[in-house]
Amino acid sequence: MPRHGWATTSTVGVLDRVVREAARRFGDAIAFVGVDGTPLTYRQLDRLSDEGAAGLARRGIGLGDVVGLALPSILEYVVAYASAAKLGAITAGVNNRLTPAERTAALERAEPTLVIEAPGELPLELGEVPPELPDDPERPVAIVFSSGTSGAPKPALFAGRQLAAIAHIDIGSVWGTGGRTMASTSFAHVGFTTKLPWYLMTGGTVYLMDRWRPEPALQLIDRVGITSLGGVPPQLALLLAQPDFDTYDVSTVATIVLGGGPATPNLLREGASRFGAAISLRYSSTESGGVGTGTAFDAPPDEAWASVGRGRGGIEVTIRDEDDRVLDPEEIGRICLRTPAAMSGYWRDATATAAAFCADGSLRMGDLGWLDPTGCLHVAGRADDAYLRGGYNVHPQEVEAVLAGHPAVAQIAVVGRPDPVLGEIGVAFVVPRPGPPPQLADLRAFAANQLAAYKLPDRLELVGALPLTAMDKLDRSALKQG
Repeated sequence: MPRHGWATTSTVGVLDRVVREAARRFGDAIAFVGVDGTPLTYRQLDRLSDEGAAGLARRGIGLGDVVGLALPSILEYVVAYASAAKLGAITAGVNNRLTPAERTAALERAEPTLVIEAPGELPLELGEVPPELPDDPERPVAIVFSSGTSGAPKPALFAGRQLAAIAHIDIGSVWGTGGRTMASTSFAHVGFTTKLPWYLMTGGTVYLMDRWRPEPALQLIDRVGITSLGGVPPQLALLLAQPDFDTYDVSTVATIVLGGGPATPNLLREGASRFGAAISLRYSSTESGGVGTGTAFDAPPDEAWASVGRGRGGIEVTIRDEDDRVLDPEEIGRICLRTPAAMSGYWRDATATAAAFCADGSLRMGDLGWLDPTGCLHVAGRADDAYLRGGYNVHPQEVEAVLAGHPAVAQIAVVGRPDPVLGEIGVAFVVPRPGPPPQLADLRAFAANQLAAYKLPDRLELVGALPLTAMDKLDRSALKQG
């Protein structure tokens, strides 16, 4: 697997060591609260993962073996992940919201030695505490499957050095920043798998949900005083759309971090206003370890609402053409990130790994974008989401960003559909706000002064909700297929 020029100066973010150190520092403080209210302290996580490591070792699991986790986001998932890490085994998490066929296909890609599919299947045994593993920043820790928004999910491999780099990017070497947050995405998602050391280093508490839904999420915020929200833009939109939103006390929420997809300026402004919280919009991918760029919580409006910010923690952002030539500001091309958090590669797929990296080690993202003169990144959409209308390329996110400002539009997605005359045309799927729904002519007139005529949608379909993937991202493929 390739190295890309960074040296990890500390193993403070390496999972097995962080579990032990967090137990020493935070002891009986609560690390996680289960769906049923069961608490899991830092000390208990360390003890139970020791027992889990002993049980897995009895099953023959050791250094370099793959343990498949097809569990929901429950306390046992955290314990199993930490148990495997203490043995030097590799955890391959599979989202339990996938269909059985999809889960099977993912596990076949990972080729696990053992698969845990139910809470009681993690063997817990009293025994010797597993010895501390030797320093090896390249030792694999986890396989994370991409979200599959642009094809079959791919297995990205992460080692200790990436987990350490991510912890440093998020909080440096600071321990004990505290706080209360909720698990808003599957534990199999990169947002949890690569960031568990960071969660533990904060000394805070993570509240689990059976499955994220807006009303229970608001109830949880009100009941326990959540201090920081993380998730994808559709989740924020669903929270704000709840008719009884204003009856909940959300005053404890100080920060909101959004990633995993585009967010319109209107959504960000409304979220900041109604929560009374600072918002940071992030851009990353599974392959980048879930870190990339971000807007500062105190960024000026022209940056905060219109871009995804700058590279975080020294991450270098470039825009390149198909020959990997770096483009000038405001030229659209492939987004590339040079980052110590980038995956080691795709699991047992050297060809796909080579295609994912530039010669200088920069990671080729699946999205197109441009840098403005101030260095902020703007995302134009996935490279394969662009459609060709009458010979002109149209980037859906550019169109959505404008049309989302229409007062009758709550949510919008634009996709290309085949057309016998123009090749492809733009179809706007709109979730309307209460009141008279927008008409196609209204949308076209609204955007006429901001978008070229060929970018304006040719059809409008009003829908009750936009389809989402198992990772709660917009499912454009479902819209394209109709």
